[in-house]
Amino acid sequence: MSNDWSSGWSDSRLDLHIELDAAGGRRAGLESALRAAIREGRLPAGTLLPSTRGLARDLGLSRGTVSAAYDQLVEEGHLTTRPGSGTTVAEVPQQGPSPARPAPAPPAPRHDLRPGLPDVSAFPARAWLAATRRVLAHARPEVFGAGDPQGRIELRSALADYLGRTRGVITTPDRIVITSGYYQGLGLLSGVLAAAGTRSVAVEDPGHNLFRGVVQRAGLTTLALPVDALGARVEALTQDTGAVFLTPSHQYPTGVPLHPGRRRTLRGWARATGGLIVEDDYDGEYRYDRQPVGALQGIAPEWTVYCGTASKTLGPALRLAWLALPHHLVRPVVRAKQDADLYTETLGQLVLADLISTHAYDRHIRAARLRYRRRRQLLLDRVAAVPGLDAHGVPAGLHTLLTLPAEGPTEQQLLAGCAQHGLAVRGLTELHHDPADRPQGLLIGFAAPSERAYPAALDTLLTALTSDRRGPAPAAAQSESSQSSR
Repeated sequence: MSNDWSSGWSDSRLDLHIELDAAGGRRAGLESALRAAIREGRLPAGTLLPSTRGLARDLGLSRGTVSAAYDQLVEEGHLTTRPGSGTTVAEVPQQGPSPARPAPAPPAPRHDLRPGLPDVSAFPARAWLAATRRVLAHARPEVFGAGDPQGRIELRSALADYLGRTRGVITTPDRIVITSGYYQGLGLLSGVLAAAGTRSVAVEDPGHNLFRGVVQRAGLTTLALPVDALGARVEALTQDTGAVFLTPSHQYPTGVPLHPGRRRTLRGWARATGGLIVEDDYDGEYRYDRQPVGALQGIAPEWTVYCGTASKTLGPALRLAWLALPHHLVRPVVRAKQDADLYTETLGQLVLADLISTHAYDRHIRAARLRYRRRRQLLLDRVAAVPGLDAHGVPAGLHTLLTLPAEGPTEQQLLAGCAQHGLAVRGLTELHHDPADRPQGLLIGFAAPSERAYPAALDTLLTALTSDRRGPAPAAAQSESSQSSR
């Protein structure tokens, strides 16, 4: 007989929606409703049912009626009971032919050396928990209501101070907009530019193809701006170019910073034409062998949108990013944000603001910088043993670009070899506007694996780079989905 195994269990009051037809009797109606819910899959195997007392109260039945219905379904094999575990839906063998199953997904790579991914195993969980407790201890009720499309003032104020102190950004809280990741911020900004009449914009070549696609989907035509040893060739910008999208502190993917002379040229172009500079400072916190390169926005704040994110410092799952905007763009971007998703989740904003204000964020970044610097050096030491590979972009960032010699395995062959060894890396050619006849290379990230897994990842990389490689790379090796979502 079905029982409530404890008073705590009987008070659990699990919700259960069933349509009870009592025309043939209440017990029969309850049994029929439960059978139908199980057979139709609304109550899958393993589902915990309410206690007999709780369900009787909800349905206005006697407890004895519910107990009898449960007992009958146990006898039929639809339900199962176990002391201390309550009543659950039993595993029932399927009748008829088995449904078609989708093809299994390819196995995940054993080692992830893709660029742009942080070590999420080093997320500062204790600091985040402590900040969350402080936030909740002092939170006013309105914190749990609808948010501000522009973002919480606490985070915008903390960011204005932090960005000025660490990146040389000139801004105020009223000019910052919080977005749900860099991907969203870029889409909002691109839509605002298109709505204002901008038709063509310049983007770095090579550059981030995922984000280039975001700009294009907003209706903007992208013009390739070549990159050389001094950064983007900004002298090619014209009067007709409405905006330019850059990674000036650590160009993605080559790693070169924009030369000071070109920074001045870019500022002159913006002043003369009214063109907009969109600065993606995606990993500006990570520098190793050089003095910090300040944000470009600091020399042209009225013509520059500064884009930052917590994806590389904490983790992409937080979906926290920010735009420091010229004054004339604040209102249209806030309206676009409101139309997109009303506002970014509030509690995470307040916790990040606390981390910044208490300098726990600084401490976490300094520790990560030391850790990534060691990892970068280990990577350079290992690839130095492979003839013909040249490493680029090593003074900063979270990845190294390895360009390939004219003689030897091709990029496609190396990607195929890495995939066969269970290693995720990224190729260079797909990041060009026109991949045909472009320089070949591999982008090797050194941040994503945990401390324990990183040495084995480097061993696997060296094996893949030195073993015999034949055949085209699998499509998965170069998929856009391999990139972190910012």
